[in-house]
Amino acid sequence: MNLEDHLGDIIRKARAMNGVSAGAAAAAASLSEVELAALEESGTVTKKPNLTALAALIGLNGAKLEGIANGWRPTEKDLGAWRELRQITTTQGGNTVNCYLVWDEVSREAALFDTGWNAQPIFGLIEDNQLQLRHLFLTHTHEDHMAALGTIREKFPKVALHSSSKNAPPHQRNRPNDFIHLGSLRITNRDTPGHAEDGVTYVVGNWPEDAPHVAIVGDAIFAGSMGRGFQSWDLAKQKIREQILTLPLETLLCPGHGPLTTAAEEKAHNPFL
Repeated sequence: MNLEDHLGDIIRKARAMNGVSAGAAAAAASLSEVELAALEESGTVTKKPNLTALAALIGLNGAKLEGIANGWRPTEKDLGAWRELRQITTTQGGNTVNCYLVWDEVSREAALFDTGWNAQPIFGLIEDNQLQLRHLFLTHTHEDHMAALGTIREKFPKVALHSSSKNAPPHQRNRPNDFIHLGSLRITNRDTPGHAEDGVTYVVGNWPEDAPHVAIVGDAIFAGSMGRGFQSWDLAKQKIREQILTLPLETLLCPGHGPLTTAAEEKAHNPFL
């Protein structure tokens, strides 16, 4: 799976975060504005930019940005350690989004994290694995992450809904010290606003054979990048540092877009961090 953000996307986001004009960024990169625009659009260059100077101007780590330019990707993840975890990817109108299904191997109780665009792959997994869908957790309420919510609740009317939306009924809202048992698994939440006001990360622990924690992070962080700061860039970055990168290094990060990664890989390679 390709990174959610190519080199140009990362540069464009960082410019927006720090209020840097295209002209200033182009000059720092030793590019024309036309060449910078082409880089931001395609992620590819015909002329090598000065990424070290550009990164310093737009608030990125220069060495990590060079790593992205040189083709860094997170290692391919073998989900064998988490046998009861599935990544489900759906696409609509060019927007590809991930959601995640987790279950307890003994009780067959399941939890869904976000819905993606289309419920049918979710229904297929539930049927094939003879699961009982007990919980539906939303990482935030942007359309691509909850488009199939109505269809799922129609099929599973008793499913418990969890979100951090201020518009949700009180019994559906996450609380800071909540923990939910899914058989032997334990699910907790950490507030990660910034991309969205109601952004939240869910951490699933107590896996069989002591497999590392799994964090479903929504659009807070991507492999090599981060979500756009629709609410606040500064808050988004702060919450990544405080709530996600404080998890154990081996924690599997499951983003709303792009490939799986780990806390260790993002500390080492994400230019925003």
